[in-house]
Order: sequence, then C-alpha cells, then structure tokens
Amino acid sequence: MKGPQLVPNARRVARSDAGRRTGLFVLAGLLLLFVFTPLAARRATDLMWYHEIGYERVFLLKIAAQWALGIAAGVGTALVLVVSARFALRTPRVEPVPMLDQFRSGPRSRIAYVTNIAALIAVPMSLVFAAAVAALAATEWRTVVQFLYRSPFGVTDPIFGRDVAYYVFTLPVIHGLIGYAMLALGLALIVATLVYTARNEINWEHGQPTVAPFAQVHLAVLGALLLVLYGLRMAFVDVPSLLQASHGLLRGASYTDVHLRVPLLRLMSAVAIGVAMLILRAAWRGRLIRTAGISLTSYIAIWWLVLGLVPTMYQRLVVQPNELAREAPQILHHINGTRQAWGLDSVERRELTAAQRLTSRDIDANQATIANVRLWDREPLLQTFGQLQAIRTYYDFEAVDDDRYRIGGELRQVLLSARELNSTALPTRSFINEHLTFTHGMGLTLGPSNQVTTEGLPVLWIKDLPPQSTVPIRVTRPQIYFGELSNDFVLAPTRQREFDYPAGQGGAAIYSSYAGRAGVPLDSFLRRLLFALRFRSANVMLSRDLIPQSRAIFHRNIRERAELALPFLRFDRDPYMVVTDSGHLKWILDAYTSTTRYPYAQRLPDGTNYMRNSVKVVIDAYDGDVRAYLTDPRDPMIRTLSRIYPGLLRPLSELTADLRAHLRYPEDLFRAQTSMYATFHMTDPETFYHREDQWQIPVSQLSDEREGFIRHIVMRLPGERDPEFILMRPFTPNQKDNLAAWMVARNDGAHYGKLIAYQFPRQSLVFGPTQIVNRINQDTEVSRQVSLWDQRGSEVIRGELLVIPIEASLLYVQPLYLRAQGGKIPELKRVIVAHESRVVMEETLEAGLQRLFGDSAAKPAIAAAGPDVAPAPVAVRAADSASTGANELIRQASQHFERARAAQRADDWTTYGAEMRKLGEVLQRLNAIGQRRPGQQ
Repeated sequence: MKGPQLVPNARRVARSDAGRRTGLFVLAGLLLLFVFTPLAARRATDLMWYHEIGYERVFLLKIAAQWALGIAAGVGTALVLVVSARFALRTPRVEPVPMLDQFRSGPRSRIAYVTNIAALIAVPMSLVFAAAVAALAATEWRTVVQFLYRSPFGVTDPIFGRDVAYYVFTLPVIHGLIGYAMLALGLALIVATLVYTARNEINWEHGQPTVAPFAQVHLAVLGALLLVLYGLRMAFVDVPSLLQASHGLLRGASYTDVHLRVPLLRLMSAVAIGVAMLILRAAWRGRLIRTAGISLTSYIAIWWLVLGLVPTMYQRLVVQPNELAREAPQILHHINGTRQAWGLDSVERRELTAAQRLTSRDIDANQATIANVRLWDREPLLQTFGQLQAIRTYYDFEAVDDDRYRIGGELRQVLLSARELNSTALPTRSFINEHLTFTHGMGLTLGPSNQVTTEGLPVLWIKDLPPQSTVPIRVTRPQIYFGELSNDFVLAPTRQREFDYPAGQGGAAIYSSYAGRAGVPLDSFLRRLLFALRFRSANVMLSRDLIPQSRAIFHRNIRERAELALPFLRFDRDPYMVVTDSGHLKWILDAYTSTTRYPYAQRLPDGTNYMRNSVKVVIDAYDGDVRAYLTDPRDPMIRTLSRIYPGLLRPLSELTADLRAHLRYPEDLFRAQTSMYATFHMTDPETFYHREDQWQIPVSQLSDEREGFIRHIVMRLPGERDPEFILMRPFTPNQKDNLAAWMVARNDGAHYGKLIAYQFPRQSLVFGPTQIVNRINQDTEVSRQVSLWDQRGSEVIRGELLVIPIEASLLYVQPLYLRAQGGKIPELKRVIVAHESRVVMEETLEAGLQRLFGDSAAKPAIAAAGPDVAPAPVAVRAADSASTGANELIRQASQHFERARAAQRADDWTTYGAEMRKLGEVLQRLNAIGQRRPGQQ
C-alpha cells in the first residue's frame, strides 16, 4: 500500500516545484520588464541624443571609463574578499565545546551547521561588497581619465618643488588607489573575522578572546597590510596634502607643518610599517592578541602625542610668539598661490589722482558714459515686461540680461529678455497641447537701459508679436525652442499645427511647423517605443499625429543641455541671449574649469580654489545646436580636457564676428576674483599679516547683497579714448564706508578679459555707497517725496545704487519707481543723482546733472528710434527753455502734478484739490513767461 501512495505524492511535489520555478521566472521577467527595460531605454535614447548633437564621444567615453574602472575595482576587491573568505573556510575544523552539545541535531553538530551557513554566505557577501566598491569606484572615472591625459601647469610648489599638476591630477589618483585598497582589505578583514567567529575559531569562552593559530596568521596578514597602506598614505598623501591645509592665518602648509609635521608624518609612516612587521612576527609565534593589542594601543598613543600634542605645543610656544617672522615665507606662498590660482597676478593696478569735484566739462567729456547709465533695474523691468509684453498667460520672461549693441554708430547698453513658453500656465494641459501644439516661445523684448516714455515706462526697441524692431536689430527667426524655462519634451513636426503667436481678436492665431535640425527622429516603431518608455507616455507610441519626419526634442533647458554635453565643466548661473546679424537668437553660456587642489590657494565656500573661464558655449534657440569654443588655451586643465576629447572644443577664431562682439566677462568669476582681491591686493607679508589695507565689498540695504554692486556699464575708462562695455565693482576699506578702489573687467575686442584695479589715494576721502545712501535718506526733498508717494494706494521701489566712475571721481545714481498698490507695473518717476556731499532728485538724469553741474551738463541722451520714445524728457525741455525761471516753474508744475496723482490714488481728495490749484497757478505763471517777447524777463 505504501508504494502506490508515494507516487502521487512525488508527482504533487514535482508539480509544486515546477510551479515555484515558473513563478520565479515570471517574477524575474516582471522585474526585468519594469526595472531594467526603462533603464535600457533611457541609455539608448541618451546615446541617440548625444549622437544628434554630435557629442556621442562624451557619452561613450563616460560609459567605457565607468565600466572599465568599475570592473577593475570590482574584480580586484572580489579577488581579495573571495580568496580571504576561502582561506578562512578551508581551515581545520575545531571540535565543538561541551556547552554546545545541546545544540546538536542528529549526526551534525551546531558547528558543522554554522560552518555550512558561513560557507554559503561568505562568498556571496564578498561579491556584494565587491559590487558596491565597483559602483563607488566608477564614479571616479573622470579623475582617472584626467590623470592619464594630464598636462603640466608649468608652476611648481614652493615646498616640494612638484608641478601643480601633481596635486591636481596625480595626488587624487594615489589617494584613491590607497583608499580603495584599504577598503578592500578592511572588508576582507571583516568577512574573515565573521567566518572565524561562526566556526568558533575565535571565541570568548573564558572572557578573553582566543584565536586559532591559522586564523591568527590570516588576520595578521590582513591587518599588517592595512597598516602598511596607512603608512604609505601618510607619506604619499597626507604630507603633500599639507599644502592644501587650512589655518586661521593662511591656506596651505604653515611653519609648523613644514618644519615639524612633515618629518613627523614620515616618522609615523615608518612606525606604522614597523608595527605591521611586529604583528606578523607575533602571529607567526602564536601571540597575536596580546602583541597586537599592545602594539596598536601604543601606536595610537604615540600618534596622538607626535601628530597631535607636539605640533600644537610647538605652534603655541615657538611659533605664535614670533608668528610674523616665522610665517612670513608661508604667507608669501599663500599670497602668490592665491593670486596665481585666481588670475589676480595679471590685474593691472592704476593709481587715481586725488578725487576732485566734477564739473560740467567732465560731464560733457563723458557723454558716452552718461548716455548709458542704467536707470532700469532688472527686477522692476522684469515685472514691467511681464505685464506689458507677455501678451498671453503662457508666455513668461525668466531673466533680464545686460548687453551692448551699436545703434547709429554709437555703443549703447541695452536690457533684453526672451519671451519663453511656460507650459505649466497653459489654459488646458493635455498631451497634444503640451507636446505637439504649444512647443516654443516667441522673440524677445529689448530696449535701452536709460530711456523712459512720458508715462515712466521703458522704451522698447524690439517688442510685440511677432517681434517688431525700430532699430537696425532685426529678428528673423524668433521661435525659441531652447531656453531657460524649457523643461519638457516636444514632438515636431507633426500633423498638429504648432502655435506660433496670437493674432487679431477672438482667439485667432498664426501657426507654424518646425523646420530645424534638433531632435531625435521617430522614424520606426522601436524608436517610438523607446521614447514612450523614456517619457513614460504611451501617447508617444500610440499617437496618430506623428509622421516619419517627427522628432523628439528634449533636454531643452539650455543649462541642462550644456551640462549634459560638457559634463567636465561648470557653468555660470547667468546665460544670456544675443541677436545675430542674420536675426537668429543664440544663447551664450560661460563655462569654467576648476579644482579644489591648487596648493596654497584661498578657497571659495564650496572648496574651489582655482577657476578659469576657458570655454564659451553657444546654443541656438531654434536648432538647439551646442558649440563649445576654447577661449583660454593657456589653461592646463582645458588642455587636458582637449587631449581627452580631441576636436570637441572649437578654436575661438571659428566664432562668428557678430557673436564675438557680444562676449562678456562672466559674473561668477568676476565676483570670486573681486572678493579675493579685496584681501590679496596686499602682496607684502607684513601688510597682509596686519590686514593694514584690507578691503571689503560694500553692501547696502537698498542693494541686492548677492550682486554686491556688480554692474555692467558702457563708459570711457580713465586714460582711454573710446567708451567700452565693462563689468565693475567697488571696494571700501575694511569696517569703513568711504571708497578705496574699484575694479573693472574689460569686454571688448583685444582688451577682453583684462582686469584693472583703480585705486584712490589713501589720504583722500571719497564717499562710498553706504555713505551716499545715508545722505539720500537724510535729504529733506527725497524724504518728503518718498513719504508722500509711499502711502496707501502706492508703493515706492528704490532702485539699485549705481556707482558711475567719471574721470578720477565718482557719480552716484539711484532710480525711484512708483507702483500702484496691487499693481505690477513699476513706473520710473525720479532719478537721484549724488556727487560728494550734494544730493539732488529730478525727473530725469539729465535734469539732475543740470542741477549739480550747470546747464551745459544737461544734454539729452542719444535719441532712440521708435514711436514709444518721448519727444524729449520734461526736464530736458526745461533745460532748453529761454530762462532759468521757466525751468524752475516746469519743475514745480511736474512736482504738483505728481503729488496730485499720488493723492488721487490714495483717495486723498483734499490734497488732490490743493495740488491741482497750485499746478494751475504755476501754469499761469509759465504761460505769462511764454508770452513775453524775446529778451524780456
């Protein structure tokens, strides 16, 4: 009876096992489908994207380097771990102790059971650890590749005489090799210890650890190798790393480091190797535990004494009492290293004569500067653009950029902003609307930085939809598929018409079809499937609107696009748009090479202590074409990258002349350099030590602290003949408000990239921004007018305080904007002009200059073309009047009118009536003057 019953049971067990295997296969298939398939689709579409923009070598090199490095690190770690684990598992078994007899089950003891478990787990655990190390090592692919293609800096460090390239390229690789070797050995030591403990070859049976002889030798070898590697790290990593150490006085190796820590680190390196030999000898004699404990405890104590206490006491008792004399050479190394790393050694210093009071003649001689004073701040102008030129809710202006164009033969500073599509603001968000119909922005808004209409609004040279221009700047390709706001994919061209811009009334619109080169073709079912998986949208595969010419256009954010194409560079946070001579829109991004490992150089908060603007990236707003141009071939880091990616960076000579005319010095680099120069303009160690001539960047409560008074200005520099587009930043003495100097970065022609520091005589007093702001606040006329406006119904916005260098002196200008409560359109209402101790407020800059310096200074700005430009500002017309009396009456009339408008907004009808009566009286007096014959007063 038993035989026949066993057969069905065996069949049921077999069917059960087959069912479990089928379930496992199904589960594995689902895992592959939902996890690995999307990853594979993303990799495949990434490769297509890189091929589309012509940068596939960047993608392929990264993948190849990551896999090569990961496999090498993984295999090396796996060999160490697996070999170590197998050694531990092949040692003779130890008989079970009596207390474990109770755990015996059948013929196998608990020891045998645990040994089998350890044998099952040890190797897989080792492979998991190895895979983790491989993944970690793969992230360092760029460090290894740069080491293989490294270029010398041509500058040696002052302590060890090594080229700076050793610290930037070689030292990180040495550090990484030793670090990963120590990690592998440390993991092997952990795995071996766990195996020996599970096999009872390490036990604590009598309160003290006992280790089997073979286990002692094995663990001692691993521990000794760790100590040897630690000793090598001290000698070959920690010693040179002292040149990047941080101290309160300087960055780099101090006197104590050079004369004490370096020899002590080398001594402790030798001691570590000696301790390793001692541990091996003890393990061979079977005395590992006691000897290792004493040796390691002693080494730690000696390490703390030699590398911790002794240098601290030496610094306190020997160095600090004579700090300047002992640290002077190191301070000089710190100064030189920082100036070399940040390019401050090429700053040209010019001494200004004692500041003198400006005259009307000085103003007349610098009309190019006066005509380009930026009266519009970026934030108020951005709000105004958004209200006047967005046209539709789905258009938006992300940022306002400064630039310069030649208008009528004159160099004019302009402010411009791209009109981009904000897909999140579409009235109906659907697949067709977001990805097929509303695909791009349209044109830009551009106007002079210093002109206003009679209503206090900005003059616009390029405006509306489609973009209309009143100056010789034409936009022939206004569509913006790539910009600062673009962050989603679009499919074009398709059977759906693309919305181009609104036209007429009743929702009428103009449509277009994409004819550019951007995007990956969707000309096969497989490609559509891959992109459907990537975008997680089945509509990409199922939509009937796609045609064989349709393309998937993605990575449309210009910063993201540049970072993916050139991952070895870092980018300035302010890209800017340029209108080319052919009317196309291009984005220009400044790219940097940087490192944190330059010896003796001062660091930024993020650790960067070397930066060069070696690359300019140009991205077409329509085609998405990414082109990188080499601007600083002297930079050793970019030379290294050029060797890694030959032909990827184009020579600057290939950049068209119309784009070269709009290159500008990057703000992030200039911000860092000026912050460094505030301290490192002092090149004498004694002066540096005492901080006798320390400067600081002035900060005003009315100014954006992030900007820190950085301004673009079109001006004629002292001693130069022609106006040029410069980037400027002032300095004040530490803890003082008067001005000490100002630095400019030149942007035009052969002077591009040159830094000049203009320094005022230390014995003269030149009012700084904070002092001018205080004087403005204390001025009764300004205070009264602001108080009158800043009431219920209106809001006064104080603009940025502009520091305008004129000859050897300074002019300060601050615009005042008025915005109705709840409104979003600031209007420029007043301009405050200050020079030395005098402060005036007028409706225009010209009127303010007239009051400060006399009638000859009140020359109108260069006239702008276009219907929006007022025939002439009120104050300018007053300057052209026949008499000073008429000029004053016009000013009074304007003041009464503005006060009446402010009272009207505030529903203060009593004040409104009084101001209107006063306005009538002034107009009558003005009319009487106008009726007099010429020559009468």
